[in-house]
Amino acid sequence: MKTITIHRDTASVSGSQDKAKQDTGLIQSGPRFSSSLPPLSVYVHVPWCVQKCPYCDFNSHALKDGIPEEQYLQALEADLIHHLPHIWGRTIQTVFIGGGTPSLLSASAMDRLLSIFRNLLGITPNVEITMEANPGAVEADKFKEFAASGINRLSLGVQSFNDEHLKLLGRIHDADAACRAIDIAQRYFERINLDLMFALPTQTLANHQSDLQRALSYETEHLSLYNLTMEPNTVFAKYPPKDLPDDELVDDMLEQNIALTSANGYEHYEVSAYAKQGAYARHNLNYWQFGDYLGIGPGAHGKISFPDKIVRTVNQRSPDNWMANAIKADGSHQVEWRELATEDIPFEFMLNALRLREGVEAGLFIEHTGLSPIIMQKQLSKAIDKKLLEDSALRYKPTELGWRFLNDLQELFLD
Repeated sequence: MKTITIHRDTASVSGSQDKAKQDTGLIQSGPRFSSSLPPLSVYVHVPWCVQKCPYCDFNSHALKDGIPEEQYLQALEADLIHHLPHIWGRTIQTVFIGGGTPSLLSASAMDRLLSIFRNLLGITPNVEITMEANPGAVEADKFKEFAASGINRLSLGVQSFNDEHLKLLGRIHDADAACRAIDIAQRYFERINLDLMFALPTQTLANHQSDLQRALSYETEHLSLYNLTMEPNTVFAKYPPKDLPDDELVDDMLEQNIALTSANGYEHYEVSAYAKQGAYARHNLNYWQFGDYLGIGPGAHGKISFPDKIVRTVNQRSPDNWMANAIKADGSHQVEWRELATEDIPFEFMLNALRLREGVEAGLFIEHTGLSPIIMQKQLSKAIDKKLLEDSALRYKPTELGWRFLNDLQELFLD
């Protein structure tokens, strides 16, 4: 299966919208949520890392003089307080602390961070709280305290168990450090995800098989397997590495991912995600099902539904500017708000939902967009006619062909 990232400024489905206005009087001027709003998560961005990796396009910044934890936590609390009026009365289902390298925070700072959220938000008793960690920044006592503070799921950025490939990726750890980090993590966390990358410079199919088998040997509940891509505004985009695998070899690696994970009891439930016994990443699942999420921290993105509209938010990217401005006035000047146009919503929904191997129930479109599916009837019919989407009134699910050519299926909803 090949996928590409679709970049766009706007999406248009005006042809189907005109028909929808004729066929129904429902909600075509914009979303109208008749009952509850979508589930709500929180993403917290910790922007610092030891050094910036050449492939990374995230808002991450190499440390110079240590993390300004006190200033960061004060700004984090102010940022959250600014968002409270927009999500009042809603319950948080998941929290994801990403970066950067959140595990660089002290255990006491992480405990305070989580206390801020517990004090200000309504949090469900079975909340999933995930923290990203770098194997090069792991200490046993620190992990023990992270778990005690309430972190109940860990995502380890292993990327490879091959020292040569780790150096080419600019990682600060080696294979021994990765194995040590997993061993420590398994002492304190039952729920662990391992990130691995493939299609690396000089990587052979045997290299990739060795990496994947090593990861599988730990029997963690979740694996995320990512194809190395040359993202804009990265070092690799400017200076592409040599000896990258060709398309045929990358396809072989993808097939290897599916075969080996399946043989070891993992379900390939999303483009890059594999889980044992339904141990899905609940936070990411909320993204893919077009749920809501607060974006807290520098450069964090959010999506918030209101009774009559859906808004995307983006915080200031610069950590220094974000911290300086977060506590000023009401904080509104540091957040960019963009209301989604009605005609853009079907594409945004399907761009996420079709990443799931089983798709989503058709009723979820109404529940999570506040729109009638009639607005995208033309696109649905075209996808079914092209054998990319299953012909079902109950579920939007890619066919085998649609799963293999997923970007072609997603692009149909831009029309």
